Amino acid sequence: MKQPYFSFSPALLEAVKEVEAVCGEAFTRIENTEQLTSARVLAAFMRNRVSEAHLQGSTGYGYGDRGRDTLDRVFADALGCEDALVRHHFVSGTAAIATALFGVLRPGDRMICLTGTPYDTLHGVLGIGKTQDNGSLRDFGIRYEELALQGDGTVDTDALPAAVKGARVAYIQRSRGYSLRPSLSVKTIGALVRRIRSAEPQALILVDNCYGEFVEAAEPCEVGADLIMGSLIKNPGGGIARTGGYIAGRRDLVELCAHRLTAPGMGREVGCSLDENKNMYLGLFFAPGVVASALKTAVFCAALMEKLGYDVYPKANAPRCDIIQTVVLGSAEKLSAFCRGIQKGAPVDSFVVPEAWDMPGYDSKVIMAAGAFHLGASIELSADGPMRPPYAAWMQGGLTFPTGKLGVMLAAQSMLELSGQAHEQKRC
Repeated sequence: MKQPYFSFSPALLEAVKEVEAVCGEAFTRIENTEQLTSARVLAAFMRNRVSEAHLQGSTGYGYGDRGRDTLDRVFADALGCEDALVRHHFVSGTAAIATALFGVLRPGDRMICLTGTPYDTLHGVLGIGKTQDNGSLRDFGIRYEELALQGDGTVDTDALPAAVKGARVAYIQRSRGYSLRPSLSVKTIGALVRRIRSAEPQALILVDNCYGEFVEAAEPCEVGADLIMGSLIKNPGGGIARTGGYIAGRRDLVELCAHRLTAPGMGREVGCSLDENKNMYLGLFFAPGVVASALKTAVFCAALMEKLGYDVYPKANAPRCDIIQTVVLGSAEKLSAFCRGIQKGAPVDSFVVPEAWDMPGYDSKVIMAAGAFHLGASIELSADGPMRPPYAAWMQGGLTFPTGKLGVMLAAQSMLELSGQAHEQKRC
């Protein structure tokens, strides 16, 4: 028997019924990829002979932590890499990226970002903007440059060869950040890698892989990237890892990053895992299924919000390269209403009303709906956006599709109420 848990307007329920019919093709693609990535992760566990003993943690210096060291090998296999450094010590994806950059760059080196201006939180690491004298790469004599994107948001491949000449690091951001450019597929990253290699064979190619893990059947190191970095409270943590991040790729480069994370001469031999090993193993195991749920939530959001008259990127049936769905709302009021609705669909803090505030690392006020089991975990249903034109919401996550779908419907209901279009409501 149906229970009346939520109230929605008849117009919204009718729109939902219509858009569900157009999501089937995209859902099938997502499920096919989920089957492949799930098999890949399971094989990584089996190949590395994960046992109950590996789920236990260590304290103090963490010498001889078999669970920690085996987890590195499991992650490396699951992501198609030679080696990996997976630690709860990384406080965010930005911290993992910073560790990788400081690990492989030296004073006098030059790095270039090939995907335009990177995500806001990386500006302080690079030393661009107003940030200075805080230990950034610039403070250490490392020169940062970027290649502007073309008008359609794609990488300027004609200008790329000259741009990477002499660079120590060619940096690629797979996801879009707070922009409307398309995210990069692994195939596209492979084409960029080949072009970089032909122009500057010695350049190290680093990819910010945040939001992209397990969205496709392959990962960037399998098409030639040297290092990839990401956060465990996004895709690869499966909604279970409580914190942390990873660096994966070439073994010699991962080793350099380990010495940067701890101390030169100590590297990966130290660093206790406390009680986090089990969460990180279990999170990785669940990750392909959780990513699939997040992708279905994004597809449904795109279809529904476009039906309601908003521009969305990508479109519902477009191929997906990350879990992010952008909805252009056009005003601060509509952006706030959308985020309020997403917050109402959260299992934690659903009663909280999100407000824009000065978040550390951002140059504009940001509003964020994030009622999550783990603070800031964007693999759980969340939406955020800077309070600046075009007043777009970047929505991501959804631990399960049924709950993610309800969250999106509550966001749509909030939009209808703002515009005065929601009158009579039905329970469902």
